[in-house]
Amino acid sequence: MFTIGKINLDKPLLLAPMEDVTGIGFRKLCKELGADIVYTEFVNSDGLIRNNKKTQKKLKITEEERPVGIQIYGSDISAMVESAKISEKYNPDIIDINAGCWVKKVAQRGAGAGLLKDPKYMQLMVESVVKAVEIPVTVKTRIGWDADTIYIEEISKRMEDAGAKALTIHCRTRTQGHAGDADWSWIPKIKNIVNIPVIVNGGIFSAEDAKRAFDETGADGAMIARGAIQHPWIFREAKELISEGKIPEDLSNEERISTALKHLRYEIAHKELERQAVVPFRKYYTGYLKGLYNSSKIRQELMKHESYEPIEELLFGYLEELNKYDETKLLEEN
Repeated sequence: MFTIGKINLDKPLLLAPMEDVTGIGFRKLCKELGADIVYTEFVNSDGLIRNNKKTQKKLKITEEERPVGIQIYGSDISAMVESAKISEKYNPDIIDINAGCWVKKVAQRGAGAGLLKDPKYMQLMVESVVKAVEIPVTVKTRIGWDADTIYIEEISKRMEDAGAKALTIHCRTRTQGHAGDADWSWIPKIKNIVNIPVIVNGGIFSAEDAKRAFDETGADGAMIARGAIQHPWIFREAKELISEGKIPEDLSNEERISTALKHLRYEIAHKELERQAVVPFRKYYTGYLKGLYNSSKIRQELMKHESYEPIEELLFGYLEELNKYDETKLLEEN
């Protein structure tokens, strides 16, 4: 059983914190589609203590998302402690420390995966944050900085000793970034060392991947990142496969289009200006329309708009085109 504070779940599926992705709209959608725990975008501790408005907005959560975690990152312990205290006021269920971000501007400054270079300092940071707040603190990290410095077993024990209530392990090194296969073989090794929940992350892009991650590693939970961007139904499909043995079926045209529009409405509802939701939403169209007839042309048209109504009209028109195409194809086959 996966237990963090008041959270008790069996083989939970978690939506990973992702910059410019896991705002309230996407978190709400993934929750509806089966995600058990969701996380905010990563929150910059320096920006937070400087009262940066854009950073502060990332802390907003809603009751319907629970359980929900706020993830913070930084290289300075005092700033991380202060940002954890600020985050706690927003009443998340978890505060997560980012020790896995591989992006150069973060890691090279000693934050994110940069913490892996100094396990003692990383432990001190986690201890300090744990002591500063009342809610559970967790850590998300990678297996190492590079192939020659994989000290994840030592680090995992340090994180437990520091008071972390769970560990999420992205099973790649910092130098790998998103490249190459995630090495899940580290998960059972870590589970033999610590007594807190261990969550596997990396390389989960389908329901089958999620099931295999649990079966091969014995992980307490599975965290999904890019696989959810391309296919948010992954949470529902993985749950059905794991619990019922149900093989995922192809999604209908109607579900693809209606889910895309619902998601866009959720994004708009939590932005001050409609354009602030519609323009960034463009990154999701590839996933929602993947493999559909004439989708490249419709994506080009969608990119031209900055408000909801023409997008809805365009997608409903495209849905009619898809259904006619499928009917014609079926007749030809018969």
